[in-house]
Amino acid sequence: MWVFAYGSLIWRPGFAHAGRHRALLRGWHRSFCLWSHHYRGTPDVPGLVLGLDRGGACHGVAFRVPGDHAASVLHYLDERELPDGTEVVYHRRLVSVRLLDRPGQVVPAVTYVVNRASRHYVPRLPQERIAAVIARGVGQTGANRDYLLNTISHLGELGVRDARLERIATLLPATTE
Repeated sequence: MWVFAYGSLIWRPGFAHAGRHRALLRGWHRSFCLWSHHYRGTPDVPGLVLGLDRGGACHGVAFRVPGDHAASVLHYLDERELPDGTEVVYHRRLVSVRLLDRPGQVVPAVTYVVNRASRHYVPRLPQERIAAVIARGVGQTGANRDYLLNTISHLGELGVRDARLERIATLLPATTE
């Protein structure tokens, strides 16, 4: 089994894997398009998290999972991405990704795409608004700012630049720490 990661799964997969490959997913793009009231914000001061939304392309990581671990990894990912079952913000999908370090190899991979029907879905927010929300958001898994900067940093380690994320980072106010 393969798993496609485009955000925090890149640097914190949380599951055993037998391989890690830079990968390209066409037809979807990485976007701060979901309100976060737990992981990266609170109900009073929400943050934003990434989702795969329709259109474009997304560079990320494809993890190869040994077959005997597939069921437990899917269970773990469902718990992580669909935590309480009350609000489905992602849909699990099987997509085709191109392994960029293995020319011509395309594999089916599990990933989680945004549920456009979710009340937490916020398409096309201006980048200035995204940066302002991210600057204030802090939730159970930490500061929203760290989530953005970690994503940019780990993409950079893969040799990937995401101009949209980098632009949002330039719009963040300087920290006072």
